[in-house]
Amino acid sequence: MIKYLKTRWKTGVLALLMVAVTAGILFLYDIPLEPVGYVAVFEMLLTGLGLMWDYHKYRKKQESLLYIRDCGNFSEEYLEAPENENEAIYREICRSLDEKRIEAENQRSAFGTELTDFYTLWVHQIKTPIAAARLLLQEEKPRPQEIQNELFKVEQYVEMVLGYLRTEDMASDIRFEEMDMDSLIREQIHKFARIFIGKKLSLEYQEVSETVLTDEKWLGFVLGQILSNALKYTKKGKISIYMSKSRPHTLVIEDTGIGIRAEDLPRVFEKGFTGYNGREENRSTGIGLYLCGKIMKRLDHGIRIESELGKGTKVFLELGRKKMDLY
Repeated sequence: MIKYLKTRWKTGVLALLMVAVTAGILFLYDIPLEPVGYVAVFEMLLTGLGLMWDYHKYRKKQESLLYIRDCGNFSEEYLEAPENENEAIYREICRSLDEKRIEAENQRSAFGTELTDFYTLWVHQIKTPIAAARLLLQEEKPRPQEIQNELFKVEQYVEMVLGYLRTEDMASDIRFEEMDMDSLIREQIHKFARIFIGKKLSLEYQEVSETVLTDEKWLGFVLGQILSNALKYTKKGKISIYMSKSRPHTLVIEDTGIGIRAEDLPRVFEKGFTGYNGREENRSTGIGLYLCGKIMKRLDHGIRIESELGKGTKVFLELGRKKMDLY
């Protein structure tokens, strides 16, 4: 009650001011001041009744707000109808903020579910190279090269999950600068060199002499994922890296692997879609190409795939962009 009265002190002051004005007018007209007492009592009575009614509404509104606060769920059904335009605007603001809160909670819940599903499948994947490395270490004559290959697979899976987490907030992590594509390509080739040797796959690559405005780390991640897929699904033959002759500023990574079915091609960049390749390899997160598509879009580059089942796949990285596009 005291807190309420503190918010209504102006009403009391106004009532006293009215009594004072009435007394002043009676004094100027030389009228006895006795009626002032009656006027004062009447006005204070009306003010008191008004404050009591207003306090009743104040308490009802406060109880509604406290209930909403305690249950943590905004609902207009618990609120009194707005008494003026300002309250109506305030109600709209609360409704808008609550809708955004619900949307954010739904997105967080969906991401949590997706993350759980991803980690569950990721754990199954990473167990395979770990188990293989353990068996190789138990042999009488350990094979260091094969053990290194299995450890490299573990590193790739770890890099994948870190990339997945970081892409949820890429905006603050992108740094555009002019990059020499040959240095990026050579770095990725060097990283996968032992896999090329172990699988006895040949590599066709000549300098592309291309400079691109991009983010070195993220484009390198994409190149690594594309090469990893090519090596994973190519049993024999070769992998070629070259610039397209018909499409300017377009890097092509071509393999002679198992290929992708025509009906699966439109969905290869969807999260969790594995298609034919996923069934070939038993279990797959279906996250690699999804991340590549997402990253390339953020970098303002393009990516598309052409493939023929049993003959191989071509991945086109469209790298052309202008500095003015950044603004």
